[in-house]
Amino acid sequence: MDISIFTDKNRTPDEGSLADALKETYPYWVEIGDYVKSVYPAVIAEWNYPGPKYGWSFRMKDKKRVIIYLLPRDSYFKVAFVFGQKVYGKILESKVRNEIKNELSSAREYAEGRGIRIEVRGPEILPDIRLLIDIKVS
Repeated sequence: MDISIFTDKNRTPDEGSLADALKETYPYWVEIGDYVKSVYPAVIAEWNYPGPKYGWSFRMKDKKRVIIYLLPRDSYFKVAFVFGQKVYGKILESKVRNEIKNELSSAREYAEGRGIRIEVRGPEILPDIRLLIDIKVS
């Protein structure tokens, strides 16, 4: 089952427990967070606990929408985005790798848009994530 490594509702994750859980991927988590702050300085960053089925996740948002979700797992993490129709078209025309475009194209469409989750286990995916953040905040 795909659930956060942090499941205790009464214990909001802190930097130390996050670094321990993510191990070698922790610097990539920090890099993504720093990047969002650099392109969107007014971002609101917060831990969120939607329930025991999902556990704790971290989201970075503005007043109206979430820019990116960061989902901690055991020794890695996932980033999640939801893209509306207009932004979806921009992604298909972008230089984002084809695997991401294909996954987004096959994602179910909801009122708020199409969602995608991308595993972060190494630095090779970071340029695509930065590009998706740029498209999302543009």
